[in-house]
Amino acid sequence: MSYIIHGATGAQGGPLYARLLASGKNALAAVRDPAKVAGKPAIAVDNDSVDSLVAAYRDADGVFIHLPQTSEPTRVQQAKNIVQAIKITKPKRVVVSTSGTIIDQPGTVLQAPEDNSVAILARGVAESGVSHAIVAPRLYLENLLLPMVFEPAEAEGVLRYPVAPDFLVSWSSHLDVAEVAEKLLTDHSVTGVVGVGHRPGLRGADLAAGFSEQFGRTVTFEALTPDAFGKLIEPMLGPATVGVVGLYQALSGAADNVIADDTSAQHLLGLEPRSVRQWLAEMLG
Repeated sequence: MSYIIHGATGAQGGPLYARLLASGKNALAAVRDPAKVAGKPAIAVDNDSVDSLVAAYRDADGVFIHLPQTSEPTRVQQAKNIVQAIKITKPKRVVVSTSGTIIDQPGTVLQAPEDNSVAILARGVAESGVSHAIVAPRLYLENLLLPMVFEPAEAEGVLRYPVAPDFLVSWSSHLDVAEVAEKLLTDHSVTGVVGVGHRPGLRGADLAAGFSEQFGRTVTFEALTPDAFGKLIEPMLGPATVGVVGLYQALSGAADNVIADDTSAQHLLGLEPRSVRQWLAEMLG
């Protein structure tokens, strides 16, 4: 009996994996090569193989899933494979992270289309009949640690990001998502979407204020265009840059990017996200 954690060696699943191990749970990192997990508990998993996923999920107490950053056609096929494996194995609990893809705001420009990989995954899990929850963050504070964002904030006192200065966002950190996901994996009382992030949302100046508090000097916010941001991140993300730029272009046409109160982690689980200052302090030690 175990908890299978996709992305356990990365930013998405790593904090959850660490929390589960620290609490004495039998957590297994779902990775292609278990030999590369530095002796920690792991199981071989290939998202491109239904048989591999079935072998990993069978008799699991819980499975945490997020789709890796790769081409959308690959993500779509992996989502379908994962759903098929879940329907076959029926794990006791499945928790999916949308990783910022918006599936809980229908009728708006932000809502992902039905053929989006994350939408396919969430819908398939819901239709599988297994106990499940969908963790739905919006934008990650960790995005602000990207070198092209963090370094100018630290060196120049200017935090540059591709959202308008007054645009409200339910920012959250991977640490917040891990806390929510751990609760949802072990407590089956909540089903469906659970939004993670600040309510009310934070503006650019609020982000800059958190940096100012942490650095002990003034940091101001400056908006970038999505295309300008894309040029900065393309050397790092490659083909995945297209999807990122598309997200921020969609955000530029929206009123805000804020989670709903009635499905928020605050309302459903009593869990509040970290402040920007708290998060920075944890990240920077």
